[in-house]
Amino acid sequence: MTITPPDPAAEIAPTGLIRAAAPAAGEPAASPPATKRLLPSLLIASMTLFATYGGLIAILLPTQILLLDEKNKVANLAIVTTTSFIFTLFAQPIAGALSDRTRSRFGRRVPWMVLGALVGGVLLLGMGSLTDLIWITVFWVVIQVALNFLQAPLTTITADRFPRAKRGGASAMIGLGTQLGMTVGVMLAVGLGAQLGLGYSVFGIAVIVVTILFALFNKDWSSKDAEVEPFRWGPFFKGFWINPRKHPDFFWAFTGRFLLILGYFVVSAYQLYILTDYIKLPLQEAQGAVMTLTLVAFVPTLIAIALSGWWSDKVGRRKVFIYVATVVMAAGLAFPLIMPNMTGMILMSIVNGVGFGLYMSVDAALMTEVLPNEGTSAGKDLGILNVATNIPQALSAPIAAVIIGSLGGYPVLFVFAIVFAVLGAIAIAPIKSVK
Repeated sequence: MTITPPDPAAEIAPTGLIRAAAPAAGEPAASPPATKRLLPSLLIASMTLFATYGGLIAILLPTQILLLDEKNKVANLAIVTTTSFIFTLFAQPIAGALSDRTRSRFGRRVPWMVLGALVGGVLLLGMGSLTDLIWITVFWVVIQVALNFLQAPLTTITADRFPRAKRGGASAMIGLGTQLGMTVGVMLAVGLGAQLGLGYSVFGIAVIVVTILFALFNKDWSSKDAEVEPFRWGPFFKGFWINPRKHPDFFWAFTGRFLLILGYFVVSAYQLYILTDYIKLPLQEAQGAVMTLTLVAFVPTLIAIALSGWWSDKVGRRKVFIYVATVVMAAGLAFPLIMPNMTGMILMSIVNGVGFGLYMSVDAALMTEVLPNEGTSAGKDLGILNVATNIPQALSAPIAAVIIGSLGGYPVLFVFAIVFAVLGAIAIAPIKSVK
């Protein structure tokens, strides 16, 4: 068997080589260099995915559950999201591990992205017609698992096709897409809040169409004949345990993201109910206020994302940006405690948006730089790190429900968020492989 000589222009990526020519049969899987289309494609794909997350989580699902049983809305929302958490806990690392091993003419990532988009999108077409909490929970769980199977390989493309020195900019593009998506998704969901079926359907169709277009315009090298180790169940499952003593930087990166995301989402997940129960707005006015809060944070967040990604690449540092982001977020979360009105909420959204924007793109780049074993299982390992996003998002609802119902109400919720955001920054201090 003839082995193609290494590409002289090849660059090392966490998941293998970035090569100008497709690898020969029997060689390790590789990826083509990033084209001019890839960055805007990542922006659009991320925007669509997070518009779906944002619109569903902030408006459509809470509204659907409120209309089902207003008296028990907090507990019912916690039931749905906690059940989803149980089933999606390892969805991203499993999807990442499967994509690492996938051998197809479409490459390693695209088959799982398209499958996740099709399953999640189709079920969203029927979500709005459900009037039973059990069926809402079942549909929501499957939709979340499917979207996680889309998100995991999409996240890994940054590690596949960009060298380390350029990942801050690529991660910033995903961060821009995330923030744009959350904003557009909330705005769209507010506009369609009175037509739940149409709202869910619009997001479902968008996810399917955009994912298929992404696959068509950003083709990967075929992995059909690439080298792959024989599959064994034991090593497959053992691979999901990353020993913190052997890989402390990975552990601290996971812990830092977990704590900060929990602090952020414990407030944002209950934003609609904060406006109705803490600020005392009627439901329809509160829905409009969610859009207002999203819009006022929009531009400051975009500027922060763009600057932090570019700047961190330029100076070669990541951690200091996360420290600054945490201080800014903590200051923003304090405003509703001082001013429990719309003015306080608006100030929180602006300042918190800047802080979270500073954090998002730099954190994503940092995660690609702490992968164990030189990133040979980047899809799986980045999926594990994404669990540090999924778990706190899922836990935010039951934790918030306990705090709101038994531990002091909404003021304590904001204090909890501030404390955990600060702890998240403290947790990344021991990381040694990243400045």
